[in-house]
Amino acid sequence: MNFEPIIRGVLAGDGRHIGRAISAVERGESSEILRALFERTGRARVIGITGPPGAGKSTLVQRLAQSYRRRQKRVGIVAVDPSSPFSGGAILGDRIRMSEIYTDPGVFIRSMATRGALGGLARATADAVDVLDAAGYEVILIETVGVGQDEVEVVQAAETVAVVLVPGLGDDIQAIKAGILEIGDVFVVNKADREGADRTAAELAMMLDLSPHSPWRPPIVRTVATRGKGIEEVVAALEAHAVHLASGGEGARRREKRIRARLLALLAERFRRTVETRPSEREDWKEAVRRVRDREEDPYSVASRLFDRLVRETVER
Repeated sequence: MNFEPIIRGVLAGDGRHIGRAISAVERGESSEILRALFERTGRARVIGITGPPGAGKSTLVQRLAQSYRRRQKRVGIVAVDPSSPFSGGAILGDRIRMSEIYTDPGVFIRSMATRGALGGLARATADAVDVLDAAGYEVILIETVGVGQDEVEVVQAAETVAVVLVPGLGDDIQAIKAGILEIGDVFVVNKADREGADRTAAELAMMLDLSPHSPWRPPIVRTVATRGKGIEEVVAALEAHAVHLASGGEGARRREKRIRARLLALLAERFRRTVETRPSEREDWKEAVRRVRDREEDPYSVASRLFDRLVRETVER
C-alpha cells in the first residue's frame, strides 16, 4: 500500500488523513508511516488523564481542551475506551461526552479500543500520539479507561500525569495507593461539590506526606468539571509541572524511561507476531500448546525452547 498521500496529509494537518494514519497504526501497518513522521515528533505537550471509573475524566478532558483552545493551542485527544464485547472496537462513549468540542477544527478526538490490553491504554496509543504530534497538535491529552491500582501504563506515554479522584467511592485513597498514587504529577479531586471532598483531599495530602521526598510536590486541585470550576487551576498545575521538568534533569530521565519502555514493547510485539505468523513457528506453537495442555511439559521449558530456537534461526539468517 502506498502511504505517501497519508503521510503528506498528516504533515499538512488534514483530519481525514490523520484518521487514516491512526487506523493503520491500530491495524499494525504503521511502521512506514511512523518512520516518515518521526522527525516531526517530540514537540507536543503530552498529558495523561487517569483515575478510577466514574471520576469524570471525559468531562475534565473536554474542559481542559476548551481551556487550551482559548490559549490558541491545537489539541489532540486520544480517548481509550473499553472494547465492545461484540465487535472488539471502542464503545466510543468519550466522543458522546465530548460533544461540545467535537466540531472544533482545532481539536482532533480519536477513541481507541483497549482490545484486551491492560494498563488503561490501547497497544497503539503511543503511535497515535506520534501521529498527532507530527500533525502539529501542540497539546495531546490521553484519557485512559477507568483504571485500578496497578494499571499505570499512562506514565510510559505521557510526560505529565493527572490522577482524577472523586469523593464517595469508599476508601478510594487506600484502593489506589499501591499504583496510580505513585505516578500522579497533579491530583484532581473532581465533583468537589459533593460531601466528602474535604476528606478525600485530606487523605490524599496525608498519603503524599508519607511518600518519599521529591523535588516536585504534586498539587491537589479541586474541580467541578461539569460546571467548569477549577479547570484553570488544573491547567496552571499542569503547566507548572512542565516548567519543573524543563528546569532540571528529571524531564530527560522521564523521556529515556518512556523510550526504553516503548522499545521493549515494540520488541515484544514483534516477537509475538513472528511466533504467530511464520509457518514453521505456527506448527511449533501448536505442538507447544498441545504438550502443555497434555501436561507433557511445563510452560516455562516450552517457552524457553521456542525463544532459543527463534533467536538461533534469526542469527543464522
